[in-house]
Amino acid sequence: MQRGDGNDDDGEQTRSMQTGGRNDDHGEPTRRWQTGDRNDDHGEQLRIWTQQQDRLKSQLLFYDDFSWKVSPALSISLPIEPLCLVGGVDLSFSKHNPSVACGALVVVNIKSMEVIYEDFKIVHLHMPYIPGFLAFRESPVLLMLLERLANEHPDRYPQVLLVDGNGILHPRGFGLASHIGVMANIPTIGVAKNLYCVDGLCRERIHMASGITDETPLVGNSGKILGMALRSHRDSIKPMFVSIGHRISLDTAVDVVRECCKYRIPEPVRQADIRSRGQIRAHFGA
Repeated sequence: MQRGDGNDDDGEQTRSMQTGGRNDDHGEPTRRWQTGDRNDDHGEQLRIWTQQQDRLKSQLLFYDDFSWKVSPALSISLPIEPLCLVGGVDLSFSKHNPSVACGALVVVNIKSMEVIYEDFKIVHLHMPYIPGFLAFRESPVLLMLLERLANEHPDRYPQVLLVDGNGILHPRGFGLASHIGVMANIPTIGVAKNLYCVDGLCRERIHMASGITDETPLVGNSGKILGMALRSHRDSIKPMFVSIGHRISLDTAVDVVRECCKYRIPEPVRQADIRSRGQIRAHFGA
């Protein structure tokens, strides 16, 4: 298995804020600003990020923009590239110092479900957390890991990337999975453990409307299908929430996620989570 160097250099981001774990992009409660933050600075940062996010969002593609197939039909006479290498990224935080995080990237051969590449990086996050703009805080380390893989082991670069977070299932329609997809120009899929309450969606409403079956479309008040509630494994009770990141359709995203599941969470994301948590424990004891 190929491995990146996993160095511990700090990120090069500026500004500071104390936080308390994962946040809005994962459907969890937002965090409070540290006392004494300068609202004028936050307002300027929000203005800049809004412009940047709108520009990136305009580049989103909601269709299959690649040549591979999840399961090529046997009747197809033309050679079709099968899906083989699927990446997963995740970020874990230290319980003792929530500004310290470990980003992890793994690549899984989904034919054997073996991890063929892994890399990680521990960083100190100093960018402010602003609801709806999580990606500006968390994406730099994950993008760096993707770039390092492309430079050092291009033959192991994933055909599609699963992101622990949301894609278009997001208040501004541009979550972490979409941000990484556009920035790295790679097909991405958002895989969230908790439902992001956006466009009138909520867990209770889904239950009342149709129940969460194996697949339940997440249709907002706008009428748009923002993702899919998916029970990926016969033994799983809780669904996960799949959304388009970039350069992929929702149907294909669901097929990819199902193909990657040995357990509730698809293997690339599960393995990235295991490794990022393991590095945090090894370095900080929690």
